[in-house]
Amino acid sequence: MNEKYLTPTEREEMITSFRRLLEHTRDIVEPDDIKRVRHIINEGISQNHYRRDKYGINPALHNIKTALSLCERVSPDRNMILAILLYNLCKSEFIPEDELVKAWGEDIAKLIRGLLKVSTLYSKQAAVESDNFRKLLLTFAEDIRVIIIMIIDRLELMRTINHHPNEKMVHDVAYESNYLYAPLAHRLGLYAIKSELEDMSLKYTNRSTYTEIAHKLNETKASRDAYIAEFIKPIKEKLDKTPLKYEIKGRTKSIYSIWNKLKKQKNDIEHIYDLFAIRIIIDSEREAEKSDCWLAYSIITDLYRPNPSRMKDWLSIPKSNGYESLHITVYGPDNRWVEVQIRTKRMDLIAEKGLAAHWRYKGIKSEGNLDAWMNNVRDILETAETGPMELMKNMKMDIYEKEVFVFTPKGDLYKLPFGASLLDFAFNIHTNLGMKCTGGKVNGKNQKLNYKLKSGDTVEVFTASTQIPKLDWLNFVVTSKARNKIRQAVHEMKNGAATLGKELVERRFKNRKIDLQEATIMRVIKKMGYKTVTDFYDAVAAESIDINDIIAEYENIEKKDAAIGEIRSAEEFQLSPKTDDEERQDDVLVIGDNIKGINYKLAKCCNPIYGDDVFGFISAEGVIKIHRHDCPNADNIRQKYPYRLITTRWSGKLGQQFGATLRIIGHDDIGIVTNITSIINKEKDVTLRSISINSNDSIFQGYLIVGVNDTVALNNLIKKLKTVKGVKDVQRSK
Repeated sequence: MNEKYLTPTEREEMITSFRRLLEHTRDIVEPDDIKRVRHIINEGISQNHYRRDKYGINPALHNIKTALSLCERVSPDRNMILAILLYNLCKSEFIPEDELVKAWGEDIAKLIRGLLKVSTLYSKQAAVESDNFRKLLLTFAEDIRVIIIMIIDRLELMRTINHHPNEKMVHDVAYESNYLYAPLAHRLGLYAIKSELEDMSLKYTNRSTYTEIAHKLNETKASRDAYIAEFIKPIKEKLDKTPLKYEIKGRTKSIYSIWNKLKKQKNDIEHIYDLFAIRIIIDSEREAEKSDCWLAYSIITDLYRPNPSRMKDWLSIPKSNGYESLHITVYGPDNRWVEVQIRTKRMDLIAEKGLAAHWRYKGIKSEGNLDAWMNNVRDILETAETGPMELMKNMKMDIYEKEVFVFTPKGDLYKLPFGASLLDFAFNIHTNLGMKCTGGKVNGKNQKLNYKLKSGDTVEVFTASTQIPKLDWLNFVVTSKARNKIRQAVHEMKNGAATLGKELVERRFKNRKIDLQEATIMRVIKKMGYKTVTDFYDAVAAESIDINDIIAEYENIEKKDAAIGEIRSAEEFQLSPKTDDEERQDDVLVIGDNIKGINYKLAKCCNPIYGDDVFGFISAEGVIKIHRHDCPNADNIRQKYPYRLITTRWSGKLGQQFGATLRIIGHDDIGIVTNITSIINKEKDVTLRSISINSNDSIFQGYLIVGVNDTVALNNLIKKLKTVKGVKDVQRSK
């Protein structure tokens, strides 16, 4: 190594750490890997590509110690180790990416790309406290091995900054480690690393408390050791009489967990009994693990009285992050409660070095998407024949693929659905910002409203007081807030314009002394090709059509009516008597899935469905209501409002389900309801929406609401329901 670059202490650390790394990687890396890495690191140092950071930390030494910690604390593969050692040289562009891929392979390049992406986040410090920051971190890390490297890197950084003169930096790093990296370590089963990060975080942010607890633990170490020896002596005597191969360990709880317990119990350390746990580790074959653990349990509970309320059985049902163990608390000598953990060597390996040591993953409860992803990984890895670590390389870390996380120029972080546009972002911040948005600047470059955001984008929104929402904005916004606000604004503007257009028409007709009949103007609207009144008057306000043309068409219709002595319906939907040959398509209202621009509803009084003989009725609100010809209200409508009737038929397209109500009467036999619902469930394209049954004197009467595509399906269902034993009659309810 270049001696000018290193202090004497660093040089000694570098040599020691490198030798230990060689020992750990002897069976992992290829024969000439370390030689090549040592050569390229020396080249980088000699060309000043390993500059100390602003806090004076030596990156070359830090990388070697991180690689060593990775070997000691996890079970890494070759590429994870080499990626750590080459990372800084790629960051400084000493090794271009094309050369990196050529010399070291695509997988190492992928890991380094992930580390480089994550490093860009730290220029946006304002967002680090946001819960979304962790999700963004996972989004950027394309490979789960990148997350593990980051955790180990942070562990090594925390070890390095003890007594660093920059107190603010130490505090910030410690806080971030406790907030972000310790939970990540816990989620991956890296429990020992999690505890060490928490302990060091407490040490750097509250050194007096940390030191006080540490001193008291040291003062009581001898008495604790003596108590542990007394406690385990009879256990060892009993276990030695069994065929079990085992070892017993005593472990003091972490300082951070003790501190948490002191806060919760509002006690001092002398009154906390469970400062330590006894761990019994059994060397078992996989198929005998549970029975061996329960044998040890029975021996311990024969010797010491257990506390049933504090038993935790993670053998039968392991923790969601893969942890397996049997925890019991027993009443030991001197009337003290002692926690005993019983597990096998395999379970202990996972508990000590994390699931990463085994690459046997299970889900994480607090994050639904992460839970599903981890379970999927576990299922694949446990059936892998080529080795779990090899498969792990191909696992994309797309946990939050349905979300994007973007920053404001101030560093605030916002979460949006995948596919969100710059305009979605503007509406997400404030409705008025979205209404007036004209575009923006993304990562320093001007972008249009429809720019699709990517995780990590920094977005600045441009506005103009003259901007108004447009209907075509709906083509590229995906958030419900943006869509609803745009529709609302366009609708309000359209209605306002339509009101103005109507006033213009009425004023012009009045000036020309023409009596404006609504029935005739509706015929004009249809003749001129407009499907809704609002569209027509909106076009008038926008001067898309000339009012003189409207008047001319209006007068032309009146002349024709007068000439044939015909009184036409108010909306021109009332058909004149015609032969079949004279029947024209545009004289009939055709309803169905493909109809747009016509405001019609299915009448609730008779609930028509596809296939029924129907007619249309224009209500006072201008909405066309579709009734069955045999509707209870049909006769009254025909007598009072014949001019509002519209000849109506269904379109030739299906695909929509309609609600139909059936009235069923029968004998109240056991299982009759089950038989009825069973028939409905077996029918293709029929759904049961609700059921209401009343019984009286062994006779039941019920109403079923079913979803069907047409009358054919409904009639078939009625026939089948009539065959059910006990059913007397099934009729469609009006």
